[in-house]
Amino acid sequence: MVAAVFQAMRPPLLALCAPPKHHETKMKRLFALLLLPFRLFWRFLRTGITVLANLLFLAMLAFMLFSLFYTPPIVIPDGSALVINPQGDIVEQRSVMRPFSQQFNKLVGVPLKEEVFLQDLLDGIHAAAGDARIKYLVLDLDKLGAAGLDQLQVLGQALSQAKSQGKHIVAVGDSFNQAQYYLAARASEIWLNPMGSVDVHGLSVFKLYIKELLEKLAVNVHIFRVGAYKSAIEPLIRSDMSPADREASAMWLGKLWHLYTGAVAQERKLDAAVLRERILNKNTSLAAAGGNRAQTALDMGLVDELKTRPEMMRRLRQLAGPGSDRKKEFNAVAFGQYLQTLTPSYSGRRNSTSQIGIITASGNIVHGKGGVGQIGSDALLAQIDKARKDENLKALVLRVSTGGGSAFASEQIRQALVQLQQSGKVVVVSMGSMAASGGYWLAANADHIVAAPSTLTGSIGIFGAVPTFEHSLARIGVYGDGLSVGGKNPPPNLATGMAPEDEAAFQMDVDYGYRRFLQIVAEGRKKSLDEVGRIAEGRVWDGATARDLGLVDSLGGLNEAVAVAAKLAKVPKESAAYIRLAPLPILEQFMSGANLQARLAPAGSRIQEELTNRYGFMLEKSDPRHIYAHSLLSEPAAILQ
Repeated sequence: MVAAVFQAMRPPLLALCAPPKHHETKMKRLFALLLLPFRLFWRFLRTGITVLANLLFLAMLAFMLFSLFYTPPIVIPDGSALVINPQGDIVEQRSVMRPFSQQFNKLVGVPLKEEVFLQDLLDGIHAAAGDARIKYLVLDLDKLGAAGLDQLQVLGQALSQAKSQGKHIVAVGDSFNQAQYYLAARASEIWLNPMGSVDVHGLSVFKLYIKELLEKLAVNVHIFRVGAYKSAIEPLIRSDMSPADREASAMWLGKLWHLYTGAVAQERKLDAAVLRERILNKNTSLAAAGGNRAQTALDMGLVDELKTRPEMMRRLRQLAGPGSDRKKEFNAVAFGQYLQTLTPSYSGRRNSTSQIGIITASGNIVHGKGGVGQIGSDALLAQIDKARKDENLKALVLRVSTGGGSAFASEQIRQALVQLQQSGKVVVVSMGSMAASGGYWLAANADHIVAAPSTLTGSIGIFGAVPTFEHSLARIGVYGDGLSVGGKNPPPNLATGMAPEDEAAFQMDVDYGYRRFLQIVAEGRKKSLDEVGRIAEGRVWDGATARDLGLVDSLGGLNEAVAVAAKLAKVPKESAAYIRLAPLPILEQFMSGANLQARLAPAGSRIQEELTNRYGFMLEKSDPRHIYAHSLLSEPAAILQ
């Protein structure tokens, strides 16, 4: 009963005890008011973290951009010494991998060859010669790598000009090889480490002869050539240098050696004939000095003082003054920093109505795409075509350094240059260390050819080489057989060799190519076929002799070629600029090319490297003719080794 009464009264009691709704609202507002500071603080904290993160990101981005693009002001105090310390081989065509060489070394552990752009060195030396703030030039040549004699000559001329303008040049070194010493000889004084040496021993040409190797491997090389002096193919068919090759090589090597020693003797105020005699019999001087090579160099007048590195630094401090901070042992300006204050030559924007374009090409000439260290016909033809279509361009300077290569590719390039001339533009060829055989083929029709006195050129002749492996394969039980319909024999192949009829046809093809080469030279140089024939036969000439023979027009380097182009086209030489194409992807450029293996080759694989450099271009499958205009001379830098 009681329970029933309670249940009946429960709803009214609950309603009586419940707070009114307006009271509930007030409580919610009270709690919201109490929590408001915390909510505002959390909102502020959350927004602040987002803003802070964004600010940190923007700060990091700004720092990265600042690090990449900001160049601190370079202060060059009065009386400074410009330190010229080239590290690596001197090149005239920048490698795509040069900016990434250090990163590649860290990633793979295999160092790439360092490179120094020739024009950078010339720009810096020429600017310093007229810079009143620079009082001394310090040549630190210990890390200078390979260089051609023509490159050393133009650098030496720049140093001599700086010296004539009042700059005191000091060459310092632990030792000097022949390339390094050629530049050091231009200095006002030369300091050598007491344990060092000056290794000046003469010039040489060296080839690997692999006839017996091919015989042991049973490789049958079918050779087709024209020209008594066309010795390019001799390493495949001989075990030594032929008398004709020895005669021709002795001639141009002697000319280059006289150029080298004549320049050194003039700068060091020595008698050139006496210098050559003392170098030839250097053991006599070495014995007199008790085997001390540094003392021998001092006795021969090749250096001025023997100093240790600390003694050299102390003397430089006395000359130029102390450095501005602890990192500098004397008042020095780094060459790389000095370059940042200069405008590179031939880098102007192409916006003038009168322009000179410059194209650089170096390496073996190959048909098609080519790769690193090669002159691929596709890329060079595209550059020439770009020059032809440029209405503002009035002249082209082709700076070429090559021993030749594919005859077909050389002819393609020549045809493109002739088409450029027919469009009304002037073509001037500037020959580097070497522009022989195919290099001369493509240059023969130029309006003007400029070569250095030490340029190796000519080598007017061609050859063909077809290796077959029928005997090698027979040793392991592999034979080839087949039939041909419409022809007497199947095409020459690795397994069956060449039929006599095919050999005869190939030789006729080579003979025709040689006659065509002679005709091109005769037309381009305005000579008779007989005149060209007498200086052809595959013979190599130095630049000075080539000028006397009419194969080139004048002597000089790139600057002289640009001046000639400006005169012929009647445009200012200051309008010259490089013509470049959009580069291939970096990885593709780096991984392609016949010289990649040479770049990464360990010291123990020199024979493989030599063979790859010499004969790799003949393995290009894209060549439609397999006939070559190549001198196969040693690399110009190797002649100085």
